[in-house]
Amino acid sequence: MTNEEKQKLLKPGERLDDLQIGGLELIQNPEGFCFGVDAVFLSDFAKVRAGETALDLGTGNGIIPVLLSAKTEGKKFTGLEIQADTAEMARRSVAWNRLEDRVEIVTGDIREASQIFKPVFFDVITTNPPYMPAEHGIRNADSARAAARHEVLCTLDDILRESMRLLQDKGRFYMIHRPFRLTEILIKMNHYKIEPKRIRFIHPYADKEPVLVMVEGVRGARPGVKIDPPIIIYDRRPAEE
Repeated sequence: MTNEEKQKLLKPGERLDDLQIGGLELIQNPEGFCFGVDAVFLSDFAKVRAGETALDLGTGNGIIPVLLSAKTEGKKFTGLEIQADTAEMARRSVAWNRLEDRVEIVTGDIREASQIFKPVFFDVITTNPPYMPAEHGIRNADSARAAARHEVLCTLDDILRESMRLLQDKGRFYMIHRPFRLTEILIKMNHYKIEPKRIRFIHPYADKEPVLVMVEGVRGARPGVKIDPPIIIYDRRPAEE
């Protein structure tokens, strides 16, 4: 990409990051909230089969739909994002990667998702939601970082209620979250008829507690959950032992 092409693509403060897969790149603004390893892990954990449609709730800069378009044979990927400027940035990434025929970014509120997409149903729903309750250590409730980290714009109930309404029967739901909220997540999934089927913990080191957990649920499925082998992010160096 030439400097001139970059200048036309990027707004002040933005950068273009190589996703290290399929030649894809993503526009990000470090002043906002850039994607982390959690989005990458979730895109590996989620299963989207050939011909299926997937919706990512709270898509941010569109990282999960873009990654899933490269990693799976899904037919169509849609990202829903409430913050208009972030959604617009995601659309520019989609256009830059020439994915308009497979990836769509919609501006809208998760709490109204079933009305926004009605009467469409999805085979798969993914979400990398805010991990912290709204009242937990928040400083500026209006900032993009606060919206990404704290439940100021949506709650677990909002996500699961709208997912229940938008999933096909036996459709699959994939979430990454913090382990300290796992009990709450499983109880609420059951309440909204999304039966937990698979759980996988992510540890920084083999001898450390997990820092993330991924859960797969199936709408209307029978009870029965499987625990996948854990993911260990780092190998401890001999000097650290």
